[in-house]
Amino acid sequence: MIGALCVLTIAYRYYSAFIAAHVLMLDASRRTPAHLHADGADYHPTSKWVLFGHHFAAIAGAGPLIGPVLAAQFGFLPGFLWLLIGVVLAGAVQDFVILFASTRRGGKSLVEIARQEIGPVAGLTTAIAVLFIIIVALAGLGLAVVNALRESAWGVLAIGSSIPLALFMGWYMVRFRKGKIAEATVIGVIGLVSAVIFGRNIAGTELGRWLTLSGNGITWSMAIYGFVASVLPVWLLLVPRDYLSSYMKVGTIAVLVLGILWINPPIHQPMISAYSHGGGPIIPGKLFPFVFITIACGAISGFHALVGSGTTPKMINNELDIRPIGYGAMLMEGLVGITALVASSALYPGDYFAINVPAAKFAALGMHTTNLAALSAQVGENVAGRTGGAVSLAIGMAQVFTALPGMGRFMSYWYHFAILFEALFILTTIDAGTRVGRFVLQELLGQVYKPFEHIDPRVSSIIASFLVVGSWVYFILTGSISTIWPMFGIANQLLAVIALTVGSMVIINMGKARYVWITFVPMLFVATTTLTAGWQSIFQNFIPLSHQAGKAVIGIVNTGLTTLMMGCVLVILASAVVRLKRA
Repeated sequence: MIGALCVLTIAYRYYSAFIAAHVLMLDASRRTPAHLHADGADYHPTSKWVLFGHHFAAIAGAGPLIGPVLAAQFGFLPGFLWLLIGVVLAGAVQDFVILFASTRRGGKSLVEIARQEIGPVAGLTTAIAVLFIIIVALAGLGLAVVNALRESAWGVLAIGSSIPLALFMGWYMVRFRKGKIAEATVIGVIGLVSAVIFGRNIAGTELGRWLTLSGNGITWSMAIYGFVASVLPVWLLLVPRDYLSSYMKVGTIAVLVLGILWINPPIHQPMISAYSHGGGPIIPGKLFPFVFITIACGAISGFHALVGSGTTPKMINNELDIRPIGYGAMLMEGLVGITALVASSALYPGDYFAINVPAAKFAALGMHTTNLAALSAQVGENVAGRTGGAVSLAIGMAQVFTALPGMGRFMSYWYHFAILFEALFILTTIDAGTRVGRFVLQELLGQVYKPFEHIDPRVSSIIASFLVVGSWVYFILTGSISTIWPMFGIANQLLAVIALTVGSMVIINMGKARYVWITFVPMLFVATTTLTAGWQSIFQNFIPLSHQAGKAVIGIVNTGLTTLMMGCVLVILASAVVRLKRA
């Protein structure tokens, strides 16, 4: 942990400064889109720290939490190395460059930037790829929430309370006490912490029974929230909720890092496991290339390019803010991934697999649990077979927290606090992702069906939001973690390939071709690993799934979508080569 903190600090101090000064040449005197196009809805000049909170909350979804946990199947060392190296040289660079490019182009989306920098074919192909990738990504993130919150009134209450609190904060900071960020922050944080502390008392009441939702109930509740958050003004719900949750996120990660340094938990997962050669019960496939697509967001995430060319550039107050928000927030996400990997690797292998694998499949592994029964009793819920990674991470985090002085009796509180922490991460990506998906779909429908451009913006936003939400809900209702997460990882990393390609063309077209290696080298590596993983997933996972009774449709859909996304990436790479020859 100490080594990781040192590497991240040095990377921000020197590497990001080099990119800012010599490659992108940030200019504090240049007016940003937030000032040029201020409309009170999407374009809104925002404080650097509030916007950092929104951006970090929006990009830091389930990926840096769930990905490293699931990748622990391959052992501790591969995931740790990729998280640390990937975030410094690939993920943070991508986020920095794309946020800069969008800000310089009036807050344009990744699709529009691709059209300008590469050509119309690349623009249309990017739009199609981005739309499908958003849907798959939101399904993968949403499934983790469903598995964590189903049949948990305490968790639903704690998460649900953040929504009215965010609405209150948005109204308080913008309408009632404009600019009084500190006052709204104190009220919001106190309310959120109170919901966690007193949620246990309410869970046993009639209200608690009403809040105990099934998996489908959680799914439809998320759908309603994602739709509403997508159409409301950005200052009313999206930004204040992300800002509020960022306090919970950054504060919890800080305490978790200190807790790990204090108690030095033993790592029970092997450095490299027997499943590194394939046949794993959680993620099918071998360590190479599947460790890269499983970890996904903690090292590099194409989804971030959508936020960096979606909501955030429309709120940048000063160009110099791009460096801490673009590069710095991604380093923070890498740290989240490392702490998640440490916390989950502190579980005994038998307990780890018993939680993350369905009971019937775990019985076939021939493993024995060590502390599973005691853990279930301590947290007050049966944790066996709670697949998806969220529950095992929450237990790992709770074990670290309860090892601190005076915390030994509060295992159930820390567990539910960790569930709240994870769900806050995920839901802030659900709302921002649905909104960005709405932007992309509106642009795409306007090109395909011209009358859509003349529909009242409020009507078109409602139609587009409904279509996006309905699509990711379908995948949650019909899929599982073993089918959705590999496809999510492939989709997410393919989008990173697109973003790095676009970023490379931006740098070349700026006349900075001698520095293009900062995006081109990571693009080559991510393209190689992800296209290989996509090819293997189609023939080793999705096509066999299409021949199983009751799973034929999802197998065919997964095969078709993965093939389509890989084809889109190849078209964009070919278009970039043609454009590069012209340049």
